[in-house]
Amino acid sequence: MTYFTTLDSPIGILTLSSDGDHLTGLHMEPYEPNPVWKRDPAPFADVIDQLEEYFAGERKSFDVALAPTGTPFQLKVWSALQTIPYGRVASYGDIARRIRNPRAVRAVGRANGANHIAIIIPCHRVIGSNGTLTGFGGGIDRKVKLLAVEGLAFAR
Repeated sequence: MTYFTTLDSPIGILTLSSDGDHLTGLHMEPYEPNPVWKRDPAPFADVIDQLEEYFAGERKSFDVALAPTGTPFQLKVWSALQTIPYGRVASYGDIARRIRNPRAVRAVGRANGANHIAIIIPCHRVIGSNGTLTGFGGGIDRKVKLLAVEGLAFAR
């Protein structure tokens, strides 16, 4: 069974999904949950508290059991994303080097875009090699706001 709930946040409505033990998704609006999923806020109490603390500037890391689903390459990239410290950014090339595949910059970009657990797997901390903001599934405006929560200022 997959459970879901929504959270009204400073960047809009977030939809959280869980298998009951692990967070399996954190999506930004617009997002339509699967109609067979069950709405139940109970599995999300801890992650909601942590997200609210994050948006208030009181939390710099998350302690949430995750169950991302993807290819082995995507999982490796998402693991590397989680090593980017709060308030810091890395380029796609940096991530490619971290996973010991320096030529995989574009593939890293695709894996970053396929991340289904945004914010907690911090894909918003990835920027272009020239230091500019690049694509973000939630939109550049949300990326700017998330980076601002972490004390980073980028012009839109």
